[in-house]
Amino acid sequence: MRPITFSMLAGVSLAGVVACATARSNTPTAGSTHGVPPRETVTVAADEPIPNLPGKRLVTHIVDYPPGASSLPHHHAPSAFIYAYVLSGEIRSQVDDEPVRVYRPGETWFPGAHHRVSANASDTEPARLLAVIVVDVGDEPLVIPDPH
Repeated sequence: MRPITFSMLAGVSLAGVVACATARSNTPTAGSTHGVPPRETVTVAADEPIPNLPGKRLVTHIVDYPPGASSLPHHHAPSAFIYAYVLSGEIRSQVDDEPVRVYRPGETWFPGAHHRVSANASDTEPARLLAVIVVDVGDEPLVIPDPH
């Protein structure tokens, strides 16, 4: 699979980015093994410095959720600013102390720091999310699982 680079995105509208992300066929298989619930698959579509914002980089993730899949509760790097866009299916999300909400294709939001719930809202259909992250160049890791 050929990754999308920042230079490919330069001058492209959000609709163009979404079209590229939607065209990428990386649908994971449904189900789980040995009682382990299915998890999301994250594909890094871009990770490039932003030329006119020294010290910042743009990272885009395509997050695929098989039916019934969810992410573990997590938070992101301290400098991360995140934009989320549902490409297909329905995503159930709870950020910080906000109520749980279901987002549908074309809906967007700016997730906060603590992702308490991030899941496919369906047990029968896959879901796909585009996450666009602006972050400090050296800020790693981008996703930090909650301690158990």
